[in-house]
Amino acid sequence: MGQGGGPAPAGLPAPPGTSFASDNAAGVLPEVIDALAAANHGSALAYGADPWTARAAALVGGVLGRPDAEVAFCWGGTGANVVGLQCLLRPWEAVICPDTAHIHVDECGAPERFTGCKLLAVPTPDGKLRPEQIEPFLAVVGDEHHVQPRVVSITQSTESGTLYRPEEVAGLAEVAHGNGLHLHLDGARLANAAAALGADVASFTADAGVDVLTFGATKAGAMYGEAVVFLRPELGRDVRFVRKQAAQLPSKMRFVAAQFEALLADGLWVRAAAHANAMAARLAERLAGAPGVVVTRRPEVNAVFVRLPSAAAVADLQAWSFVWAWDVARHEVRAMTSFATTDADVDAFAAGLAAIAARHL
Repeated sequence: MGQGGGPAPAGLPAPPGTSFASDNAAGVLPEVIDALAAANHGSALAYGADPWTARAAALVGGVLGRPDAEVAFCWGGTGANVVGLQCLLRPWEAVICPDTAHIHVDECGAPERFTGCKLLAVPTPDGKLRPEQIEPFLAVVGDEHHVQPRVVSITQSTESGTLYRPEEVAGLAEVAHGNGLHLHLDGARLANAAAALGADVASFTADAGVDVLTFGATKAGAMYGEAVVFLRPELGRDVRFVRKQAAQLPSKMRFVAAQFEALLADGLWVRAAAHANAMAARLAERLAGAPGVVVTRRPEVNAVFVRLPSAAAVADLQAWSFVWAWDVARHEVRAMTSFATTDADVDAFAAGLAAIAARHL
């Protein structure tokens, strides 16, 4: 049986030891496990009234260059996005986002349900929103017959594996703020972006004009937990109540905070992400020139997009070592690497994928 649960095609090498389906499929960094174990000694007050939460919040604010930021730890990414957006919106308002955004494609309508607001999804070739794509939505401002644009939401790094440079974020912020809109950033893979850009995180978040962001920890090597960060603290004045109503308030919050401490204290989160990015580059290199295989874009972070010869080839790959289809019509899949991916895993996956593609030429 293959990792996808179906019968694996005969005659292929053994599948890799780790999954390329998602960076969520990876385990937990050993340093994070150690931090959880250390936090498990003794008692601590619940709901964030503990020293771990205070220290972790200070670290998050420090990384983003805003020591006064309002930081609210949550259980997961969808919940964190909902909490952050709900603090910015009223029910007749709307969010402008790329059509590949996680809030639009992969959150089962949670943002719409809990905020009561509409998502205005904009087609993009690479998952990146441009300032000029915001402007058409501004024509209805003040018209009671239309939802009112209030938030621009971007993802860093994007679901398409691309990156916003600091100046690109700043350009979006300029248009948003100039028209009374807020800029929200989904940072589920913020670590991968930080590693790829090699820049101070503040340069493409707070300093570039981001108002609120989701600070991802799970894909960076945590067991669970994300943070909503209000870089303009006044926007988070109601976050405690919104988070509670959204069922995103961890009672034993020290265990979320301890993971952030372990990740951020000495830059572990960026080092782990840099390894994941390097593994994606290695995979693209190993697949380059393989018959029947097209790497459709140069990896910028830890995502590799590959087009195979046919739907049957995709099915065989999924049966052998499961990955998610990205563009079904084009037989394109997305392979994700993580901190746990090894050189041997990459080489095994590349060999198997190439062998499958060659069979379907």
